[in-house]
Amino acid sequence: MYQPEGVIPAVLLPFHEDFSIDEASYRSHLRDVVAVEGVTAVTTNAHASEVASCTFDEQRQVLDITLDEVGSRVKVIQGVYADGSFEAQRIARMATAAGASGLLVFPPNVYTHGQRPEMAIEHFRRIAEVTDLPLIAFQYPLSGGQGYPLSTLLQIVEQVPSVRAIKDWCANPQTHERQVRVLQSLPRPVNVLSTHSAWLFSSLVLGCKGLLSGSGSVIPDLQAQLLAAVREGRLDDARRVSDRIFPTAEVFYSEPWVDMHNRMKEALVLLGRLPRAVVRPPLMKLPPTEIERVRRALQQAGLLAG
Repeated sequence: MYQPEGVIPAVLLPFHEDFSIDEASYRSHLRDVVAVEGVTAVTTNAHASEVASCTFDEQRQVLDITLDEVGSRVKVIQGVYADGSFEAQRIARMATAAGASGLLVFPPNVYTHGQRPEMAIEHFRRIAEVTDLPLIAFQYPLSGGQGYPLSTLLQIVEQVPSVRAIKDWCANPQTHERQVRVLQSLPRPVNVLSTHSAWLFSSLVLGCKGLLSGSGSVIPDLQAQLLAAVREGRLDDARRVSDRIFPTAEVFYSEPWVDMHNRMKEALVLLGRLPRAVVRPPLMKLPPTEIERVRRALQQAGLLAG
């Protein structure tokens, strides 16, 4: 079974001015991302591609385009963004039939009101019932109610063996390190893929097997260089790459966080990789002052001429 690792960008989804999917720009974006040496997979129909505003049919369309454009070159991971387990099963069946290589399972929003371990286990169990694809558990911060305590994570991976990795957004360095140490040392290791893009260097040094991040849609080359340098113990080189990433992280992951992928779209427009930065409501176009902040960050990172 495929074990997710390495650099896995979560790709963006371009739209026309009328909010319809811009297939040509999306295909171009996919080609740009997977052309980077070190990119092992892409994730689609996730936060970065504004999955919350996409219908089931649009998700199927996006997945089909992704597989057609880059499926022969890298693994393609489909997001399972659903509040109910039956809808999650429907998405899993669709992705399996289409030819995806793995599934990124988001926690249901109902968990913001609290959860019991058996609820999380049952959600993953039901998804695993309908697919033989490897599952990646999206680990949210515990403070918001959607994150899984380590004891729950261990029950999930024990009772649902197809869970092969977590996308770790616990937002706590101590919890993050504990998960890296425990999950990757199990008899059947579960890889930790960092999505702590605001402090990526610190995260990767702890021993993550890779990263799964929306900022990989803009800087996959820098992420690949950073991961390679950390793995090879070239920490001085890793720091230099991290210094280049830092300005982008400071802008992309500033408040409000809901605009992170909005900012990434604007970055790709500034870099000449997308024709426009349209987002679907309730997201809104960034004001000129915010776009200028993105421009300055790209310049400081050496990605855009001054």
